[in-house]
Amino acid sequence: MTRKRFAVLALIFLLSLIAIIGAADVIQSSTKGRIFSDITLIPHRRVGLLLGCSRTLSDGRQNLFFRNRINAAINLFKARKVEYLLVSGDNRKKGYDEATEMKESLMRAGIPANRIYCDFAGFRTLDSVVRARDVFCQNQVTIISQEFHNRRAIFIATHHGIDAIGFNAAGVDAYNGFMTNCREQLARVRTLLDIYLFRKSPKFLGQRIEIGIQPPVSPGG
Repeated sequence: MTRKRFAVLALIFLLSLIAIIGAADVIQSSTKGRIFSDITLIPHRRVGLLLGCSRTLSDGRQNLFFRNRINAAINLFKARKVEYLLVSGDNRKKGYDEATEMKESLMRAGIPANRIYCDFAGFRTLDSVVRARDVFCQNQVTIISQEFHNRRAIFIATHHGIDAIGFNAAGVDAYNGFMTNCREQLARVRTLLDIYLFRKSPKFLGQRIEIGIQPPVSPGG
């Protein structure tokens, strides 16, 4: 490798590192006081926004991120810290439906179907958060996911004028969560670019569904 090429690669690495550290600092500092792990301390909010992920991994094993988010949502609902759950996930591919998988898991735990609303177009965190306001008519929510994800989602929500707090699902050990945590560093940089440079909006909006006023709908319904 020539000295010039090495210098270019070193510069790219340095700039990338600065971007990652800077994005993490911006998101971390802007969400102070809005993240809760103790269910007894979190304020009541009418709607909890449960952010989606796949129920299983590509090798068929259980996805611990999914399991822990579901458990957190169940605990919040049963503690009467939320009255409704909006489950938001990806449904763009045939046979892949995060929202329905979450709803079915919640119902198996005894949460009534009429208390669960599905957002089938939560392709990204930004889509899930903004659609909670623009489609499901919510300006105030409790976001439910792991802490790192909650912070990014709350940052997005705040930028879009949504009063959001987060309830932290249990994390995942370093081995099982390594790739997700690596992707999160890049996702934070992308979030800042989406908001301040590209001004991204959700891929789809659609007909408004007011939670608690209109009944939940099924895919295509």
